[in-house]
Amino acid sequence: MSNLSSEIMEQMNTATVFTVFGIEVDEGVVVSWIVMAVLILFSFLMTRKLRVHDISKRQAAIEFIVVKLESFVGGMIGERGRRYVPYLITVLLYIGLSNIIGVFGFKPPTKDLNVTIALAVMSIILVQIAAVKEHGAKGWLKGFTKPVVLVTPFNILDLITRPLSLCMRLFGNVVGAFIIMELLKCLVPVVVPSVFSIYFDFFDGLLQAYVFVFLTSIYIKEAIED
Repeated sequence: MSNLSSEIMEQMNTATVFTVFGIEVDEGVVVSWIVMAVLILFSFLMTRKLRVHDISKRQAAIEFIVVKLESFVGGMIGERGRRYVPYLITVLLYIGLSNIIGVFGFKPPTKDLNVTIALAVMSIILVQIAAVKEHGAKGWLKGFTKPVVLVTPFNILDLITRPLSLCMRLFGNVVGAFIIMELLKCLVPVVVPSVFSIYFDFFDGLLQAYVFVFLTSIYIKEAIED
């Protein structure tokens, strides 16, 4: 059991890959770059030589995926939040691929608390920007006093609790799934881990990406409503 604990702690720690001008770059950042490179390369390859007429099967497939993603995310955020759909789709793809990249031998960047904090802070900043763009700075500040002035401190505190909730939910679920898989590998190392891997590495990973984007969409929708 002590060996298992040591192995889990070793897997949880993010080692420094290299240093640039005295700044340490750890595994979470490097794997994030790999995920982004894969998404960018895939987007580049799939959008080459697009045509208006007589489209290829590749173009038809990618258009189908894009339309479905836009419809899926747009349905969560509503018509008034359509301008934020591209960002939300990008986050959905990034978190989804980050969560399942462990299958290919990489350490998921979402297992690094710094990465999940950065994602949460970005999303909450976008929520506040959306509120300011929709209602103006004065209307945004006035929103902290609704529905009554007495709840103003709680609305201000909400600026901290929401990103904290987002990052800890994503981080906790990814780490929890990893620990369960490590325990299964030790207890029943032959067949069962591969079966549960389908759930924890794929289904649960994609589910957490959906939950993160769903909550961000709800926050934006609340921010831009009258």
